[in-house]
Amino acid sequence: MSILIKGGTVVTADQSYQADVYCDKGIIQAIGENIEVPSDCQVIDAKELLVMPGGIDPHTHMQLPFMGTVASEDFFTGTSAAAAGGTTMIIDFVIPNPQQPIMEAYNQWMEWAEKSATDYSFHVAITWWDDSVAKDMGTLVNEHGVNSFKHFMAYKNAIMAEDETLIHSFSRCLELGAMPTVHAENGDLVYHLQKQMLAKGITGPEGHPLSRPTEVEGEAANRAIRIAQALNVPIYAVHVSCEESLQAITRARSEGQRVYGEVLAGHLEIDDSVYRNPDFEFAAAHVMSPPFRPKKHQEALWRGLQSGNLQTTATDHCCFCADQKAAGKDDFSLIPNGTAGVEDRLSILWDSGVVTGRLTPNEFVAVTSTNSAKIFNIYPQKGSISVGADADIVIWDGKGKRTISAKTHHQNIDFNIFEGRTVQGIAMHTISRGKLVWTMGKLNTVKGSGQYVKRPAFSGDFDAMKKRAALYEPKPVDRS
Repeated sequence: MSILIKGGTVVTADQSYQADVYCDKGIIQAIGENIEVPSDCQVIDAKELLVMPGGIDPHTHMQLPFMGTVASEDFFTGTSAAAAGGTTMIIDFVIPNPQQPIMEAYNQWMEWAEKSATDYSFHVAITWWDDSVAKDMGTLVNEHGVNSFKHFMAYKNAIMAEDETLIHSFSRCLELGAMPTVHAENGDLVYHLQKQMLAKGITGPEGHPLSRPTEVEGEAANRAIRIAQALNVPIYAVHVSCEESLQAITRARSEGQRVYGEVLAGHLEIDDSVYRNPDFEFAAAHVMSPPFRPKKHQEALWRGLQSGNLQTTATDHCCFCADQKAAGKDDFSLIPNGTAGVEDRLSILWDSGVVTGRLTPNEFVAVTSTNSAKIFNIYPQKGSISVGADADIVIWDGKGKRTISAKTHHQNIDFNIFEGRTVQGIAMHTISRGKLVWTMGKLNTVKGSGQYVKRPAFSGDFDAMKKRAALYEPKPVDRS
């Protein structure tokens, strides 16, 4: 059935205007006034509401096997919860075990994701290196529409990528027109500090941020960015949580380097005091990496978002319940790392961003949807309200309010890091590929209705990088 969204204000990353939007066959077919529609077309009254591109969360981990357990949120429950909050697409992560064939891991994640209720795509992590990895990277880019590869600089003795792996993989990314992304934390230093904290008898969740101070992130961010600079490849830093890594990004961008930064809704709003709560379950529920930071870093991150040095917002949605977190009861380094947020990101960003005046509604659309679509090369298919785009739309009440709680959220986890917070800004209707999946507080998702979205290799940025590198190509000295 087709849908006519009538009487709303269309808000994109570029402009706001009054118009009706007609969707049919999963596509936006027309935008304007007095649109002729079939008699059986479903009409949604959007008067006094905003019509925006559905959110894109570029960083989630559904059903992730990690630290001896598996994330409690699968691709159906996770994408359904996302739809309840106005997000219509996720980019999740394929994370091979060390020495596991990359294509084997990719095929496994694709099988898990078949149950998705809304659209999805994948970054693929490079956790080890040999010639087979380089070959598989080519297959993923050229045949499967993967244009981004993740590198964990943390998690020593597990999935951590050493500098040599970064150099090989970044170079291969440049050849293929793919974007390297990094989790920037110095894994060797974290491992050392974890052992140091435990030796001092600090075994509770308060040891987590103490073993991962901001210097650990800042050093790794700067190192990854400098490696990318030497190799003339763009780079994307995930979950930037502190002023030090933001400074590394800002410096590089001011020098003309193509560096992109992502910030999590949680890091913008929650500080490290949560780890000192005497209730183990409460403190452990907030354990994620990088950890939540002292308050001063939050304002720095907001400034980074406002200035454009941080371009995207995400959640790093990775759910572990209390019984799973209890694995680290006597050793904080064994607490599975992860928190939720895919359902609440848009409301948190609207409440703390638009309502406070930090962001305009257009900037909100940019940082929650459009910029991710552009950076990962799926714009204007995604992240836009335009004729021919996928009908992924959120109809938004910027004045509506709700109180966040684990008792009422749709995320498959027993804790919510934003528990009890009343937020202004709610999704009234969410449309995924032309189908209403959330309407007036009711989920209508269907298991398996989401589609895998291929993301083509890049050309412009990478061609420019290669040309610029050629200008400074060193030449041998004639010593004859």
